[in-house]
Amino acid sequence: MPSLDDVASHQTSLDAADMEWLHQLVADWQILSDLSFADLVLWLPDAEGKGFWAGAQMRPTTGVTAHLDDVVGDFVPRNRRPTIDAAYRDGRVVREGDPEWRDDIPVRLETIPVRRAGNVIAVIARSTNLLGVRTPSRLELAYLSMADDLTEMISEGAFPLSGEQSDLSHSPRVGDGLIRTDADGCVVYASPNGVSAFRRLGVTGDLEGADLTEVARALIAAPNRPTDQAIRPALTGRGGTEAELENGDASLSLRSIPLWSSGQPSGALVLLRDVTELRRRERELMSKEATIREIHHRVKNNLQTVQALLRLQARRTEPGAGREGLEEAVRRIESIAVVHETLSRAFDDMVQFDEVADRLRTMVAEVASAARSVTTERVGAFGELPAEIATPLAMVLTELIQNAAEHAFGEEERGHVVLEVRRRGDRLDISVLDDGVGLPSGFDPRNTTSLGVSIVTTLVESELGGVLSFGPRHPNTGGGGTRVRVEVPLSGRGR
Repeated sequence: MPSLDDVASHQTSLDAADMEWLHQLVADWQILSDLSFADLVLWLPDAEGKGFWAGAQMRPTTGVTAHLDDVVGDFVPRNRRPTIDAAYRDGRVVREGDPEWRDDIPVRLETIPVRRAGNVIAVIARSTNLLGVRTPSRLELAYLSMADDLTEMISEGAFPLSGEQSDLSHSPRVGDGLIRTDADGCVVYASPNGVSAFRRLGVTGDLEGADLTEVARALIAAPNRPTDQAIRPALTGRGGTEAELENGDASLSLRSIPLWSSGQPSGALVLLRDVTELRRRERELMSKEATIREIHHRVKNNLQTVQALLRLQARRTEPGAGREGLEEAVRRIESIAVVHETLSRAFDDMVQFDEVADRLRTMVAEVASAARSVTTERVGAFGELPAEIATPLAMVLTELIQNAAEHAFGEEERGHVVLEVRRRGDRLDISVLDDGVGLPSGFDPRNTTSLGVSIVTTLVESELGGVLSFGPRHPNTGGGGTRVRVEVPLSGRGR
């Protein structure tokens, strides 16, 4: 099915300003459809004046549809639908004519001119399914009355509201709760759901006839906040707005649409929804997120304390294998602490691992520079990784980079270590390359006594469910250097 832009660009001569106006209308016309209990079709004038093209369509959530099929993209020649022609030509709402029959369904058709800057740029056809029509209830009569108010505003060019930038996808709908106020802010009508929503806030009496602004201010916890001072203009129809009324009992999401008649404010249409449970869950989620970040922060601090103790112990240990073992333990703990520090600043359980990898390679290079000159670089990007992968992977990279910096180069040599990463779908392909002396003859990672290699093998194969391999940097051309390759699945099933 074509979009509004598709139809307009290929079949009409509407300019960019007209299209922006129509997009705002279509984004918000679910309200008119629901209040009218009717389908809406937006008809755009043909560029050559031969008829009209259906550019958009909306079905009501409050009633039975009159259009069983989609009509967007259909063409109606001139004089085929006289009511559409009349609304466009005369710039007035057309309600004359007998009901039409569509697929054995009697349909009442009304047409509304869409006006912008004094010119009619399109027509809305409002189709009501007349099957099962009965005497309307008070709620239905109130809905239809407000639909007529919006219809008049559309025909006068006063709706959609100019400059309104609200998030309409999350705004309250007609069925959530509705209140109609007059120009003084007094309630003319309140739907049952609207009354129930205010009952949750603590209203005990009737809403109809009450000053809605005063009712709202009496219920909210801090009526003198600057945001609450804007309630009265909104509820009296002097400014459209979205707001939230909240106290210890409930939270209401509110949207006010100013209503105008003959160029004068006549009140407001207030849509509201009870979002108490939603806000409670959001607060719980925020509290949990803050708790998790605090836990990561404390883990990082505790790991730094352990590092400090190990460093102190290393200084008191005679040079040799014991001191070297303590210093290696410090570096391994540091790699875990870096991940937790990153998680303590995040709002979810994902780690921007490029930052972690850069800190780790810099840290290793600084330690190695005491004995030899080693530089490092990263090629490619890790992106975001879940914490369950980030922590063991950080330790793996620390061990591999440290091993390359310590064993690939002689005491006086300059060396360069490259961390190369490729992200391919749901897999990470990581290589640590050096330009050093290469692997010893007959090297077998399964039979080595190196603690670092044993740690890396265990983490890659057991924790990450990946594959680890050692080999020459240039297997086809020869030359020095080593390539250690790690392939890690990112999906839980792969691991």
